[in-house]
Amino acid sequence: MEKALKKYWPFFVLPTFAAFVIGFIWPFLQGLYLSFCKFITIDRATFNGLKNYIFALTEPDFLHAFWFTALFTVVSTICINLAALAIALALTREIKGTNIFRSVFFMPNLIGGIVLGYIWQILFNCVLTLLGKPLLSLHAPYGFVGLVILMCWQQIGYMMIIYIAGLQSIPGDYLEAARIDGATERQILWKVKLPNLMPSITICTFLSLTNGFKLFDQNLALTGGDPAHKTEMLALNIYQTFYGRAGAQWKGYGQAKAVLFCILVLVISFCQLRATRSKEVQQ
Repeated sequence: MEKALKKYWPFFVLPTFAAFVIGFIWPFLQGLYLSFCKFITIDRATFNGLKNYIFALTEPDFLHAFWFTALFTVVSTICINLAALAIALALTREIKGTNIFRSVFFMPNLIGGIVLGYIWQILFNCVLTLLGKPLLSLHAPYGFVGLVILMCWQQIGYMMIIYIAGLQSIPGDYLEAARIDGATERQILWKVKLPNLMPSITICTFLSLTNGFKLFDQNLALTGGDPAHKTEMLALNIYQTFYGRAGAQWKGYGQAKAVLFCILVLVISFCQLRATRSKEVQQ
C-alpha cells in the first residue's frame, strides 16, 4: 500500500495543487498587481504606483472602519467565547434534555447572515421604537451593540460544540484524580479543564477573530454602515469603495484596501495562533 502511494502520489496531489494555484494563488497575485493600478477592467489597467495605498491609509472612512472593526472584533470574541464556554460547561453535566439544548443553541448558525441581519434589524427597530429611542441607522452606538448581539447569537452555538468536544476529550482519569486529591470544582476548572481545553480555545478564538474582521453580510443587512459610515466595517467599506463608486481610480483604491485587509487578517490570525498554541499542553 505504501509503495502504491509513493508511486501514484502525483495523481492525488497535482489536481488539488492545480486547483489551489488557479483558484487562489493566481487571483491573489493578479489582485496584488491591480492594487498598484488604475483600472475599470482587468485587461485595461494602468500602473499607478503607491497612490492607491496612500489614499487607503489616509482616507478617514477607511481608518474609522478599521478601528470600529477592531473594537467590534475584540468585544464579540470575548463575549462569544465566554458564553460558549459557559454553556458548554453546563451542557456537559448530567442533566436532562442536553441534546435538545445543544440543537437549539446551534440552530442560529444555520441561518444565512443576510437573513439574520434583516430579521434582527426589524426586531431592534421595533424595540427601540417602543422605548422612544433612535433607530439603528440613526445612532451609531445602538448599531454597534446590535452587531455584537447579532454576532453572538449566531456564533455562540457553533463555538459551544467545539468546546463540548474539547471537554469530552479530557481523560476522565485527570478529573477523578483531582477530586480524590480534594480539589474543588473551581480548582478543577482552572487547573485541569482549561489547560486541556487550550486546543479548543485556540480554534474558537481563531474563528471568532477572523469572523469578526471579515464580517460583511450582517453589517450590510443590519446597519448598512449608517449613520454616515459610522457603523461601516472593513469588508463593507471595501465593497462600497470598489462597487459603490464610479471611476477607474476607485477600483484601484478598493483593490489596495482589499490587499491591506488580507495582510491584516493574516498577521492577526498568525499572532493569535502562535500565542494560544504556546499554552497548549500535551495529554
